[in-house]
Amino acid sequence: MTLPASPIIRTDTREFDFADRDFRRVCELIHQRAGIALAPAKRDMVYGRLSRRLRALGMRSFQQYLDHLENGGDDEWQAFTNALTTNLTAFFREPHHFDKLREELKARAATATSANPLLLWSCAASTGEEPYSIAITACEAFGTLKPPVRIVATDVDTQVLATAARGVYAIDRVAGLDPDMKRRYFQRGTGPNDGQCRVVPALRELIDYRPLNLLAPRFDIGGPFTALFCRNVMIYFDKPTQRDILGRLVRHLADDGMLYTGHSENYLHAADLIQPCGRTLYRRAPGAPT
Repeated sequence: MTLPASPIIRTDTREFDFADRDFRRVCELIHQRAGIALAPAKRDMVYGRLSRRLRALGMRSFQQYLDHLENGGDDEWQAFTNALTTNLTAFFREPHHFDKLREELKARAATATSANPLLLWSCAASTGEEPYSIAITACEAFGTLKPPVRIVATDVDTQVLATAARGVYAIDRVAGLDPDMKRRYFQRGTGPNDGQCRVVPALRELIDYRPLNLLAPRFDIGGPFTALFCRNVMIYFDKPTQRDILGRLVRHLADDGMLYTGHSENYLHAADLIQPCGRTLYRRAPGAPT
């Protein structure tokens, strides 16, 4: 008696082939383009995010997509970068930073004017929660919706910058804020906008949103900055890239300016560029470039 052959069960249900060489190629391209170092554990994330781009472009394989990028797909490079950029943020994330910023701004109240404002920079602005938190802190420090500050907010991802510039959020994004603060700085949506809120126009007027790649050889960003927020972005770069970026960032710090960094970032390898002055806080080291 001849038994029927066992059915072949396909365990790979992916829509597109995604070989090791494709993942390595993605890693090389995003590192060249944005300095991001992808770990092997990010393979499924890469597949999921870039698969959307293949579908949108009607492409049949990752090889075809990556060939398109490298052969002059100028319009697609930004979408590629946007897809692989992780944007995790919140209002007043790491609140001790905003307590320190308020203190620093108050200490400069006597010298800051609308004609000579203090300059503040959020260099990984994401969807805007950080720069708006900086703006609120400035308003609180000076007791006015028109504090003598200008905030530059940059990010490599143009999609999140567009979200930030609109300043519209789901209401649960501000659920943890003080009720008085919510009343002063947010407008609650009604009717078709129920469940959403918008930052008040005065806050948006304090912020200048600009696209910026931290791998750029120089930052045409102005300064010097009293406060420079570069938080939870360096963890995506290798140590040499971190050092290169820090070397450019510190050039834009004021002599008494402060660099605010993420809680999981360590800069022992850059002690000649920045020196600690508090919890995840740094100032430019003596002899560092200005």
